[in-house]
Amino acid sequence: MFPATHPVSERLGAIASRLAARIPKAARRTATSLADIVYPPSCMVCQGATAEPGALCAQCWGRLRLIERPYCERLGTPFSVDAGATLLSPAAIANPPVYSRARAVARFDETARLLAHRLKYGDRLDLAWTLSGWMARAGAELLAEADLVVPVAMHRHRLWKRRFNQAALLAEGIARRSGKRVDAFALARKRPTPPQVGLTRVERQANLAGAFEVGEEARARVAGMRVVLVDDVLTTGATANAAARALLRGGAQAVDVLVFATVVHDGVGA
Repeated sequence: MFPATHPVSERLGAIASRLAARIPKAARRTATSLADIVYPPSCMVCQGATAEPGALCAQCWGRLRLIERPYCERLGTPFSVDAGATLLSPAAIANPPVYSRARAVARFDETARLLAHRLKYGDRLDLAWTLSGWMARAGAELLAEADLVVPVAMHRHRLWKRRFNQAALLAEGIARRSGKRVDAFALARKRPTPPQVGLTRVERQANLAGAFEVGEEARARVAGMRVVLVDDVLTTGATANAAARALLRGGAQAVDVLVFATVVHDGVGA
């Protein structure tokens, strides 16, 4: 098989694109309708029937706990009461993050966990397009000010085992919808780190210390940029902080964080 950058591969790709463009729209709609008959659209969580692919049924949508204002303007975590003012949560005041702002689609509860885990561990790459659409809407204010979209990097050994970086898939979908430039190689994970699951906040911070970097060849692409850093889930913020710190040291003007789901500790707005 030819590599993606091989002239023969590029030529074949161009031919395929021209052939696809010549297929009448009516024929494409017919093919899609036939595919829906053979493989009816189903809910991304419970596999129940839905009106269109890449959607949730009414019951699962109702169980997805979306995050809307009022929320902490720094961490993006919701408040239970609307105080009618721009507020910071106690967590943001006591332990301010390295990044400027974070936004998320939903709380990391059972429904969000299922979606994130199916994308990350279940090879459901099709979920990335839907989730990235929700993320682009949730992070619209961040993206409006952004110059560059950058995914949290995965170490090459883990990427080799998993075969894809879910953060990169989400970043690509967000960039396509927002019209922003995406750079999947601006941030590098220079050393492998043990899984974060089960670690305390302090242990997570120690685990990720010095794990990310902006390489010399990437510094020119990052310098002076307002970056939106993309990941699937925000837990304690240790990964986002370590990645944001590396981007800022690499010359970024500011770093915001956009994720699909964030862990929320009820009652503290953080």
